[in-house]
Amino acid sequence: MSPKFFRKTPIAWHQLIKDKIRLSVAIAGIAFADILIFFQLGILDALLDGSAKSHRILQGDLVLANSQFQTLFLVKDFPRERLQQTLAYEGVESVSSVYIKFAQWRNPETQLSRNILVWGIDPVNSPFSFPEIKDNQSQLKLLNNVLFDQGSRPEYGPILHLVKEQEKVDIQINEKTVNVVGLFNLGASFVTDGNVIMSDSTFLNLFPNQQPNDISLGLIKLKPGTDIKAVQAQMIANLPEDVKVITPSELAQNEVNYWSSQGIGFIFELGVMVGFIVGVVIVYQILYSDVSDHLPEYATLKAMGYSDGYLLSVLIKSALLLAILGYIPGFVLSLGIYQVGSVSTQLPIMMKVGRAFIVLILTIIMCAISGVIAMNKLRLADPADIF
Repeated sequence: MSPKFFRKTPIAWHQLIKDKIRLSVAIAGIAFADILIFFQLGILDALLDGSAKSHRILQGDLVLANSQFQTLFLVKDFPRERLQQTLAYEGVESVSSVYIKFAQWRNPETQLSRNILVWGIDPVNSPFSFPEIKDNQSQLKLLNNVLFDQGSRPEYGPILHLVKEQEKVDIQINEKTVNVVGLFNLGASFVTDGNVIMSDSTFLNLFPNQQPNDISLGLIKLKPGTDIKAVQAQMIANLPEDVKVITPSELAQNEVNYWSSQGIGFIFELGVMVGFIVGVVIVYQILYSDVSDHLPEYATLKAMGYSDGYLLSVLIKSALLLAILGYIPGFVLSLGIYQVGSVSTQLPIMMKVGRAFIVLILTIIMCAISGVIAMNKLRLADPADIF
């Protein structure tokens, strides 16, 4: 903006601060609209990012999955033979398999059962990078020893407290007793409220109907310097169509796309639109009232030769000042709301620079639109009618 435009600031500023109560109401209204937008975008990102968090930490360059795989919530198995076939490709260093299923976890205090996501792995060749798996490797090799996700929701019981007090905590999973011998931190997500990791032998013991040769995911580690895309293309071209070969990031995006397609994104985007409209209405009402109260002064300026364009610039400047003044408390309060929401839901709700910038731009647009609409009142300011 030019220095000439900024010289109009004092008029806009003094006009706003003349009625401090009205200014306070306007700031509160814009802050409320921003908080609503921040909340909707924050929850949406937390749900989608959280649903794919486990995918992104898989240790592998490529992932083998059932060709109909859509989400961890409805995981489908495929023959282990397909994973073994990938060892024949040049550049493949090693492979590992993962079993995934939901089980019934019984809270040791309330005795209430709740769904929990179970990961069955080879403790020696873990698909995860959690240091706790390596630290408890010898324990996990033993039947019925498991690791509990300390980022799980509290409805699973005071497991963190019990583990700190005892070396082993007896828990019922699928009506069978297992020992929690350690903790790791993955966190709840839109897919599940909690996670537990165990050896593949323990997994097969808890799920007797699971066929050992049917696995949920296969992790493929390539030799350093290998062209991942080239190997992936070869596998896609030659492996049977009952499996698909994707990267961990593609697997994560697949999960995000699945939940977005279920209408979740639309619901939260609708909330953002509502917050935007609320902000436009509030700012318009404030600017319209302000213009109405100062109509004689605006008419005088028009009589002195000032154009509608000049008056519009003053009004837009007032709108932009309101946008900044309302955004600051809205941003600060949203940080607190994110913290409370993250603790309450165990979801990764956090402020992101990109989101903060987007909401700031939306706030400026919101206030600018209100200013343009309120300009219609200024056009009615005819000096001949007033004087």
